[in-house]
Amino acid sequence: MEYFCHHRDRPGSLTLRNELLEKHWSYMDRYEKEMVARGPTFAGDGETPSGSVHIVDLPNPAAARAFAFDEPNYQAGVYRDVLLLRWRNLLGRTMWDFPGGRTGGHRYLVLGLGSGQSADVDVPPHRDDLIAYGSLLSDDGATWLGTAALVRALDPDTARAVLTADRYADIEVHDWEFGGRR
Repeated sequence: MEYFCHHRDRPGSLTLRNELLEKHWSYMDRYEKEMVARGPTFAGDGETPSGSVHIVDLPNPAAARAFAFDEPNYQAGVYRDVLLLRWRNLLGRTMWDFPGGRTGGHRYLVLGLGSGQSADVDVPPHRDDLIAYGSLLSDDGATWLGTAALVRALDPDTARAVLTADRYADIEVHDWEFGGRR
């Protein structure tokens, strides 16, 4: 089962985040084989970290919660909250399989939260710019809760357009980059 995990930084936690960088990476290295995608998000300035995204394949919800809440930055108080949901990988690949590579162009996390009838459950036609794309689901996988995408795009508005705007309560767009040591 794949899970989408978005840790969001607490304001004023940058110094602590930097102090824990090696512990964070070492922790994530333990999940190297299970990792579908990973990387930091950034504030509007494009430079200040604002969170951390991980899409990971784990056996069950309990293992996913342990992954999210045993993380060193979470334990030390770097993060203000955690979004942890099942994720259906509609591309069937990891970010390391993205044909566009790790660099070049702007990269974004596009996160649409919704309820009711599923939306955007088919891969959009411009899949060459999709690094990761999938449905966000309840723990049992039965209820659609939104869509998450990692996208290469010209700008935030172009990235946001990967989702159908009127189908979501809100669509967030965050600067994002490939993470990890790979």
